[in-house]
Amino acid sequence: MISTASHDSPLGPLLLVADESAVRELRFPGDPRPVPETASRSRLLTSLRRELDRYFAGRLARFETRCGASHGTELQRAVWRAVARVRAGRTITYAELAVRVGRPTAIRAVATANARNPLPIVVPCHRVVGARGRLVGYTAGVDAKRFLLELEGALPATC
Repeated sequence: MISTASHDSPLGPLLLVADESAVRELRFPGDPRPVPETASRSRLLTSLRRELDRYFAGRLARFETRCGASHGTELQRAVWRAVARVRAGRTITYAELAVRVGRPTAIRAVATANARNPLPIVVPCHRVVGARGRLVGYTAGVDAKRFLLELEGALPATC
């Protein structure tokens, strides 16, 4: 059974998607994929909406609502696990992320896996930056990445 909810945020309305066991997706405005049909309300989505409000108010650094991708290759899942360990207020480069997942020469593949993160913000792929701290690539755009990093006090000095 799939549940969805819209959540107003400073980045626009976010679409949240959950099944019975976890929140599976967070989509930014303009995502062209069809919205799944909703079968029921979800406590998980209510919990995540509360946490998102606290996050955008600057009062939450780590999400506790049960979330997890329902798909992904072995590399994607490894990248998403590594990104989930990057604390609020910090950034790492794509090269550092590649090293963390044991694929130091696969920076582009790691960047592509990061870009396919189904739970942006919750799995903080915005905390991954280019070489020398450059803000590059983000599903919702570089301005949204900058906003999230500023919110967390993690904007690299070179930006």
